[in-house]
Amino acid sequence: MKSEILDKKIWQGLVEKNRKDQEVLYRLYYSYGMSICLRYTSNREGAKEVLHDGFMVLFADPKKYNPDQPFKPWFRKVLVNLCINYYKKHQKQSHETGLEFIPESEDAQPSALDDMQYNELVRLIQRLPTAYRTVFNLYILDGYTHEEIAGMMDTSIGTSKSNLSRAREKIRELLKPRSHEKEILR
Repeated sequence: MKSEILDKKIWQGLVEKNRKDQEVLYRLYYSYGMSICLRYTSNREGAKEVLHDGFMVLFADPKKYNPDQPFKPWFRKVLVNLCINYYKKHQKQSHETGLEFIPESEDAQPSALDDMQYNELVRLIQRLPTAYRTVFNLYILDGYTHEEIAGMMDTSIGTSKSNLSRAREKIRELLKPRSHEKEILR
């Protein structure tokens, strides 16, 4: 599948601050952007906030985007970076208020991710504690290395690896009721 280049007319409209072209772009890429943001945030409101910030990056300075390059990968990178900033902002707030809960899990079972629908997966990921969710998304879904994640999140490589391991454990734990329900229904 070929990555699409942003229509030159739309891009020129963005440069000229044309509201109609901004709206067209927003409508074209809202769902795509929201699917990325939902994976990193714990709720729809947070995802919308990050997504709107992503559009504002482009609307405020459209020349940040090179119109000769595919748009989706560029926009994805902008959104992932904004999600990391959102995480850092809320991480500081949660440490100040002591609100973040990071559960421990000792049980491990085979993953049932293969037969899950995308929306189920997003809801499951959203249930992870913030640090786990962010590392899980960056490593598993977006393909960053632990070294890159540590740099983005201002943590150590060991913390990144630990958070990924704990995210996987938590996902297994969250999947247990689903596996148990399947056995009961048989």
